[in-house]
Parts: sequence; C-alpha cells; structure tokens
Amino acid sequence: MRLNSRLFLYFFTTFLALVVVIAFFQYQREKEFRTEQLDQLLSTYNHTVNRYIELNGFNQESIDDFLQVLPDSSVRITIVDFKGKVVYDSYVVNEEVLENHAARPEIKGANSGKGVSIRKSGSTGIEFYYLAHRFQHYYIRSALPYNVSLTTALSANLYFLYIIFFVLMVASLVLYFISKNITRSIDRLQLFLQKAENEQVEEESIVFPKDQLGQISTNIVKTYKNLWRTQWQVRREREKLIQHLQISQEGLGIFSSEKKEILVNAHFTLYAQIMSDKELTLVDEIFYLPEFEGLNQFIDESLQQKGIQRQRLQLEKGGRIFLIQAIVFKDATFEISINDITVQEQENRLKRQLTQNISHELKTPVSSIMGYMESILNNPGLDSGRMQFFIERSFQQAQRLTALLQDISMLNKIDESNNIFETTKVDIVETVKDVLEDVHLQLEEKGITVENKLIGSLPIQGNRSLLYSIFRNLTDNAMAYAGPDITLRIECYREDAENYYFSFSDSGVGVNEEHLPRLFERFYRVDKGRSRKAGGTGLGLAIVKNAVIFHGGSISAKNIPTGGLNFIFSLKKEKPESNH
Repeated sequence: MRLNSRLFLYFFTTFLALVVVIAFFQYQREKEFRTEQLDQLLSTYNHTVNRYIELNGFNQESIDDFLQVLPDSSVRITIVDFKGKVVYDSYVVNEEVLENHAARPEIKGANSGKGVSIRKSGSTGIEFYYLAHRFQHYYIRSALPYNVSLTTALSANLYFLYIIFFVLMVASLVLYFISKNITRSIDRLQLFLQKAENEQVEEESIVFPKDQLGQISTNIVKTYKNLWRTQWQVRREREKLIQHLQISQEGLGIFSSEKKEILVNAHFTLYAQIMSDKELTLVDEIFYLPEFEGLNQFIDESLQQKGIQRQRLQLEKGGRIFLIQAIVFKDATFEISINDITVQEQENRLKRQLTQNISHELKTPVSSIMGYMESILNNPGLDSGRMQFFIERSFQQAQRLTALLQDISMLNKIDESNNIFETTKVDIVETVKDVLEDVHLQLEEKGITVENKLIGSLPIQGNRSLLYSIFRNLTDNAMAYAGPDITLRIECYREDAENYYFSFSDSGVGVNEEHLPRLFERFYRVDKGRSRKAGGTGLGLAIVKNAVIFHGGSISAKNIPTGGLNFIFSLKKEKPESNH
C-alpha cells in the first residue's frame, strides 16, 4: 500500500473514531434530554394533581374532571397509598380489582425521589412509561402509553447524524488531498532513491513542491548528489590506486598500527617470501624476520610519536638486493615499499668494473708510448736503428689505443643511440666475402682454412658497418685465440620467414665451460696475459653481441665436442621497429 493511502487511512480512521464517539455521545445526550423532558412533563402532572388534592380534597369525580383540562388526554394518573393499595386510577373505574402496587418498580423508586419504569400494565395489558413521586400521604404515578409516537418522541433527533456524516465526507476529501500533498515530496524522494540505486543520479532531475517538506527533500537530493559524486570520485581514485598498486613493479604494502595487512600487491607478497627462510602464511609475518628488527623498532617509535616518519633499509637475501622503505602516517597506519635493486646494483658494479677496465686498458698503451718517447728524448745520441725501433713500438701502441677508443665509441653508440645507424639492404654473403678478403693475409700466416658455406644471396635490412663488425670480430677472435692451423666454418643452417640462423665455428682449443657465460662481457679475458699479447681490446665479442641485438637477434657460444668453439646467432631479415 502506498504511503499516501496509509497516511489517509490512518487520518481517516482516527477522525472516524472521533466522529463515532462524538456521535454516540451526542445521541445519548439527545436521548437523555428527550427522556428528561418527558420526565419533567409527567412530574408536572404528578405535582399538579397533588396540589389539586391538597386544595380541594380527595374526590374521584372532581379529579376526573380536573384531568380533563390536562393537555394530554392519554395520560394515566394513579394514586397509591403507602401500603400499595390503589385508591385512584384514571384508566380503571373499580380500583378494587387492581393488585397491590407496593412491588411495582416505579413505586419502589419513588421512595428515593422518583421512580421510572417502562413495562406492560397487568390490569390493562398496555405498555406504559411510568413516573411516580412520593408525597406526604400517598404516591402519585403518571403514565403515558409506550407506543410508536412516544418512542419517536423519546428517540434522539438524527438530523445531527446527517450533519456529522456530511462533515465526515468533506473531511475525508480534505484528508485525502492533505495526505496526497504531504506524500508527494516523499513519493518523489522515493523515486529518486530508486534511480539512485541504479546509479542514475546525474541524469535524474525531480521537481519537488514549493513547501517546507519539498524544500527539505530538495536539500536531501542535493546533498545526496554531492555525496554520490564525491563517493564516485573517491571510488575511481581508489580503483586507480589499487590498479597502480597491483601493476607496480615495486612491492607495496599498507598495514594497520597492529601491523596487520590492509592492502598488499603481488610483488610485495613475492618479495616477502624471498626474504623469508620459511614460507609465510600471512604477509604480516614479515615483521617477525630477524632482518626487520631495526625497522620494527623504528615503526613502533614512530607510531607513538604520531607523525610522518620514514626510514630506508637495504637487505641482501637469496642472491638479490632489496631496498626497503617504511613510511609511518599520522593516522597510525604505515606503508612498506620493497624494490628489487639487484639489476641496478649489478649495473653499478659493472659500470665501476668497466671504468676500472677502461682505465687499465688505456693506461697500458699510454704508458708504453710515454716510455718509448721518454727514452728518445733522454737519449739524443741514440742510434737511428734503436730510435726507429722505439718509434715503431710507439706507433703500434698508438694503433692499439686508437682501436680501443673506436671499439668503446661503437659500443656507446649501439647502447645509447641506435638511431645514428642507418639501415639499408645488405647481403650477408657479400659482407662475409669482404671480411675474408680483408684478413686473407693474416689467415694465411696462421695457416687457417676457411669453409664458407654461405652461397647465393642472404639479404637483410640492416647496418652494413655493424654486420661487417660481427663477422670481422668473430674472425679476429678465432685468429687471436683459437690457435694456428685450424679450420673456420661459416654457414647459415636455417631460415624462416623472419630470421636467418648462423653458425660460426672453429676447430681450435676452445674455452673452459666456466668462461662461456661471460665471453660477451666487456673487457672479459679468458687468459689476460695471452690476450694482451695477442693485441685485442677485450671488446670484440661485446660488440658482436650488441650488433646482433641491434638486428633483432640473439647469440650464444658453446664448445664443440671434437674441439673448438661455436658461435650460434640469429639476425632478423627486417630490422625491428623498436630499434629505429
């Protein structure tokens, strides 16, 4: 049932109950008033008869004559002595036939002032309305036949009930419109809430009546819309925060003052497991790790101070290095962030090592050149043959220094700015032929045989200089370290829609397995002393790896069971767009 119907029913029921009570009370009052009028009339008859007897004495004939002057000819007058004997009755001629009236209810009631009763007469068989009074020497009783006319006279006037019914109908209509007007704002407010449940708040515009309840409803809707917009913005920001938290490569966790998990991302859970010696059931068990003792103390002290505090901690565990930061907020919550800085630290170490290697590699030729020049300057009379020897050695060291600087420059270019290398259509077969022609004298001196299995045409979209350096450095590496009288084998053992797959192998001495993973590191040398005597810069294979990566490929090295080293690498036919 709608609210306005319930409200109308409530008001109508209440008003109807009130009207019924008033109508009943008014009806009883009207009935009592009519009865009282009748009692007064009959009482007047009684007192009039008594006064007549007191003045004229008791005489039946004179009393009969006197009753003729009364306005109501149907009135019955009865005189009863104190013993109950009827001494006069206007309806009965012979009083002797009448029974004793001492037990009549109206006579009994007259002893207390007046007696009233409605009953059927035993002598006449007619139903009367009796009223009796006790006087000094007798009872006088007046009675009127209790017929339809008397019943009507005693009945209350029902006109007031019609008036009340009319008032009730009018009031019902008024109550209906009042309840409808009252609930109009509530109904529209309910409609708005239904729209709000379907999140249609923005587009829903409801006009409320221009009354006090309508104004209140308007303010409620306006406040709700503002709260809804704020909640929606908070929800959106929260979703963005949670999404950022989950996709972040940083391990993030938010905890309560009791160090219980509020929100953590996957990386935090992973890092927590790595840092723990045993499997953690709950993420917040990380605070029980011995390594977190100092951080725990900081968090406890900061929570007591109730201010924003932060502290960093670096932890090495399981071969990985973690940077841990704790931030304690004013609301007694705190955040733990964990960053895996293993790669960064390794890069820093490699950079330091690279710097040291470069310094060391540059210092050797520079020291040699300075030594030879110093000998020439300090010995003016040096013979021409000796001076020529020192100059030639200085020139060789200068060449070595130039080659080293060129290799370093090329590596930096590949690492930092691939855009400087222009790409064109290059034929790998022709490039390898050019390499072998450029080094054929050195190959002959060392007795190296080359088996070039590259035939036809192997076109690739790439940089010719870098592609040349791949095969030239692999060839130089074999000539320098594989040993004399070996065989080089170059072949393209596979081809698919995107890549060529090459094998560059020699039948030389090979390398120990422990060195294979580090062959492509810059300045890494299997035999440092022998390598420097060979004149290499230590950057050749690093250049090869970076040039292969530039062309979208990968490279690895392995020993050949029968002896020698095999480099296996791939090159994309079209240079990847990411490298442009």
